[in-house]
Amino acid sequence: MSAYLDTHVTLWLYSGQTERLSKRATNLINRERVGVSPVVLLELQYLREIGRVTVVPRAIIMDLKQRLGLAVEDRSLEMVMERALGIAWTRDVFDRLIVAQATLDDAELVTSDRLIRKHYPKAVW
Repeated sequence: MSAYLDTHVTLWLYSGQTERLSKRATNLINRERVGVSPVVLLELQYLREIGRVTVVPRAIIMDLKQRLGLAVEDRSLEMVMERALGIAWTRDVFDRLIVAQATLDDAELVTSDRLIRKHYPKAVW
């Protein structure tokens, strides 16, 4: 895996809001293989349930698979959880799991989240 996308970046790419991405993030997405943790699907569903997203998560992911070659990176849930146990700088469970999975692959993570960028050295924005 070259780079992971966080949930907001995934949504912005799906909805065509590429102007929200930094130039560095856009360049990385255009030149590297990109993927998401399965946790992104769960967070997308959560956002749908609270009314922030209207499209079903699978449709978002399928669209980005076709347009960008996006991959859903399946890792051992136990390994992701073990890594997440050591992430104490956030209470956001989605962020903990997404970052934990990126660390397992020693991958860059495209995110606008300031807290993630402060604590994850391979965060890109």
